[in-house]
Amino acid sequence: MTRIGLISDTHSYLDPQVFTYFKEQDEIWHIGDFGSLEIWNQLKEFKPLRSVWGNIDGAPLRREMPELNCFQIEQVKVVLLHIGGYPGRYTPRAKQALKQEQPQLFISGHSHILKIMYDEQYQCLHVNPGAAGKEGWHQQRTLIRFSIDGTQIKDCEVIELGRRGQG
Repeated sequence: MTRIGLISDTHSYLDPQVFTYFKEQDEIWHIGDFGSLEIWNQLKEFKPLRSVWGNIDGAPLRREMPELNCFQIEQVKVVLLHIGGYPGRYTPRAKQALKQEQPQLFISGHSHILKIMYDEQYQCLHVNPGAAGKEGWHQQRTLIRFSIDGTQIKDCEVIELGRRGQG
């Protein structure tokens, strides 16, 4: 079993609570809009990190990670993409990746809107962890923890870090 800590849209602010909430996780996945190389480094030094860059991430971050990250963990194929949309409203890049990669788990960020929903068309679970940073239109800063056990995606937990302006 692999325990995952899922975070997105930190926008140059990394809440210290992240280290407490992700203490037991095996890996952290950041779905773009780090805002600074410092946040990427802090997370990478804390736990194994899988990530993609987001639209606010400049050249230093884009040199460190891909725009689209496809991999298999246990028996689950995963696709990470910052600007992906959601079931019924995917971006062209997301549609292409979903058709080509046929993942069981598709994770995007960008909207700052937490969503966990199954996509019947592409037969995959779509997850957006919302936003963990202070910038944007979201009201609540959020993270997600979950596990992958063989072919199962389970034990999903939404964590609220506080209101957007707090921290």
